[in-house]
Amino acid sequence: MGSQSTGKLEAVIMIQSKEDYKFYLKADRIALDMHRERPRLIGDDVWKFERLLRKAEYFGNCKKDAVSRLYLNYIHYKLYKLGLKLGFFIPPNVFGPGLSIAFWSGPILVNLKAKVGANCRISQCVTIGRTGGDSEEVPPKIGNNVFIGPGAVIVGSIEIADGIAIGANSFVNKSFKEPGITIAGSPARKVSDKAPKLSIRATEIIEKYARQKQ
Repeated sequence: MGSQSTGKLEAVIMIQSKEDYKFYLKADRIALDMHRERPRLIGDDVWKFERLLRKAEYFGNCKKDAVSRLYLNYIHYKLYKLGLKLGFFIPPNVFGPGLSIAFWSGPILVNLKAKVGANCRISQCVTIGRTGGDSEEVPPKIGNNVFIGPGAVIVGSIEIADGIAIGANSFVNKSFKEPGITIAGSPARKVSDKAPKLSIRATEIIEKYARQKQ
């Protein structure tokens, strides 16, 4: 996967304009390896979920008029219904551009205050949140180009560096700040100085957009 950061992503970690919204949609489509411009009427449920997620972010962050707020409620309802079907409980404004949900069914549970960078590839049965003991606890902060394997649990006020691969069924409750490594186990530990070479499809478009936003 590599340890390289994806440009000045601080400029694009949240949708703040219609331009950002269109960029996020494109980056996610590329990350999901979708070659059509829009999802099919039947199927493509993961892609539909991600598109609804980005629409909720756009209207929630950028539209403040009364009509838009009513429409936002409708978007959240559709997002909730599709999330129930797929087992995805992913709130807005957590994942950066280039999100790739690897499987069509969850569960995937993400705390609303967690932060995950660009080009995240996340598998099924993943939890990202608090340990549960302290209501003031800050959920995890995860870098760019991170792969999260099936069954991983990532909890606590911790940081995960760029380019890290998290192995299946890992329990991660401490920070790993060395980029480009593989961690695994329960509790997680470094098992390799390198991460597997995985396809990170949206890197080029994300780096280009980040440079434009500087």
